[in-house]
Amino acid sequence: QVQLVESGGGSVQAGGSLRLFCATSGIIFSINAMRWYRQAPGKQRELVAVITSGGSTNYADSVKGRFTISRDNAKNTVYLQMNSLKPEDTAVYYCNAAVLGVDYWGQGTQVTVSS
Repeated sequence: QVQLVESGGGSVQAGGSLRLFCATSGIIFSINAMRWYRQAPGKQRELVAVITSGGSTNYADSVKGRFTISRDNAKNTVYLQMNSLKPEDTAVYYCNAAVLGVDYWGQGTQVTVSS
């Protein structure tokens, strides 16, 4: 059974930092690309960052230079380091893995940035 469990969200002031965690089980983590998405109230879910099995990364323009995605294959965990947070980063953040054409999601973790 595939499980993705996010943690690390919270409330911070603008300019602050948070680190999100996504612990996975039930997948061969090391061969899967992993993604972080976010969904703000009233908006569509958007892709924030991707890391491939080889460690290549890609980011949404809105977070480039502020967010860093990384992975630890030994711990089956993917991270999202978020610095210089802005109020517009407020959203529920979701971890995603696509395995054999099937999307798996975690339950999400709330990030709230106040001005």
